[in-house]
Amino acid sequence: MAESFINIKFPFFDSPKGYFLDMTKTNKKAIKSNLMHRVLTNKGERLYLPDFGTNLRKYLFEPNASNVSLDIKNEIQTTIDKYIPNLQIDTLEVTQSENSEYAFVVRLEYTVTNATFEENDFIQLEF
Repeated sequence: MAESFINIKFPFFDSPKGYFLDMTKTNKKAIKSNLMHRVLTNKGERLYLPDFGTNLRKYLFEPNASNVSLDIKNEIQTTIDKYIPNLQIDTLEVTQSENSEYAFVVRLEYTVTNATFEENDFIQLEF
């Protein structure tokens, strides 16, 4: 019987079974991978979808100010609302990194709801 896969796993790895990239098999991992792909892709990087992704890299060397944190939150929220409508953001925190005054830590707790299941999880990024 053939294995069924949902999408490409994040972070990208070679497949141990000889596929081009490693794939996800569960809904929870697939949703988390989709979220990471959307948040970490730069706008304009995906062909034919210029609004796909976020512009988070433009905030890399910005000073840690409340308006920058708010801009990062809005950037992430707008992308999720447009491309993952069944994902509800429970908590979205943007704080300064302990490692650098020019780095931010984003913690996103979310709930995915649709007709078949409800799933809670989180992602944490430092950039």
